[in-house]
Amino acid sequence: MRIVFMGTPDFAVPCLEALVRNGHDVAAVVTQPDKPVGRSQSVPKPPAVKEAAIRLGISNILQPEKIRTPEFAETLRRLEPDVIVTAAYGKILPKTILDIPRHGCINVHASLLPKYRGAAPIQWAIINGDSKTGVTTFFMDEGMDTGDIILMKETEIDPDMNAQELFDRLKVLGAEVLTETLEAIGNGTATRTPQDHSKATYVTMMTRETGLIDWSKSAAEIHNLVRGTDPWPGAYTFYRGKRLKIWKTAVCRDQDILSAADGRDARPGTLLRRLKQGLIVATGNGLLTIKELQFENARRMSVAECGHNMDEGEVFG
Repeated sequence: MRIVFMGTPDFAVPCLEALVRNGHDVAAVVTQPDKPVGRSQSVPKPPAVKEAAIRLGISNILQPEKIRTPEFAETLRRLEPDVIVTAAYGKILPKTILDIPRHGCINVHASLLPKYRGAAPIQWAIINGDSKTGVTTFFMDEGMDTGDIILMKETEIDPDMNAQELFDRLKVLGAEVLTETLEAIGNGTATRTPQDHSKATYVTMMTRETGLIDWSKSAAEIHNLVRGTDPWPGAYTFYRGKRLKIWKTAVCRDQDILSAADGRDARPGTLLRRLKQGLIVATGNGLLTIKELQFENARRMSVAECGHNMDEGEVFG
């Protein structure tokens, strides 16, 4: 099958590798332009998909600044693709592109649609405390993740799994679902199931402010925020007037600690107990154990390494 693949970050790489491994004719790879990195912002870094395409021996790599132009649509039209596959490309395709491939455009999306349409579905599934998520392939239309579903596979979200770990699991699952989807399209057995739009939810891009901890929330909610923002942007609070990143936590269920550090009347964010295994902090509901943190201009550390410098009774936030 002749395919144009559109993707940008590491999530899309296993999908591209699966296309090549399964013998599809990848007519072109479309990805975002190289972006400058580092403090000087002077060194352009190629997207992960571009690096993978080069490694896989794909020579036709397109990096348009804009895709909503007649010129770009004509470029794709001349390639005569059977299918256009997108995976975390980062832009919504216009109708001029959607109408090009013979079998349509399909997207690999990291949620169980119609839940979590839009950006960052992996992170928000963890932040919202979901116990399962998955990957959906669907025929694209002009909306944001609104097209008819082709295939869907679920996976569990482990209680302490962070966003990077779930990301790594879903990118592999995404390649598996894409492979089965293209097999079904190729042999004419692909089905179309309209989404129930009344059940749709939308999520937004992550920002640095997403990780700000609200200590009035429950210990479970804060724990989920810490997991869902790891590795980026990272959960954080303020301590002695400076930003403090929180990297690893647990909901405290140790009855001995609960009796010794009764936080029912404590202000949320109060450091109740300083233990070798973690800092016990009051929240709006329950106690949270902080296990790993990072001070400004310092490396990530366990509480065992740095907790002795913190005082019980101090308040985060």
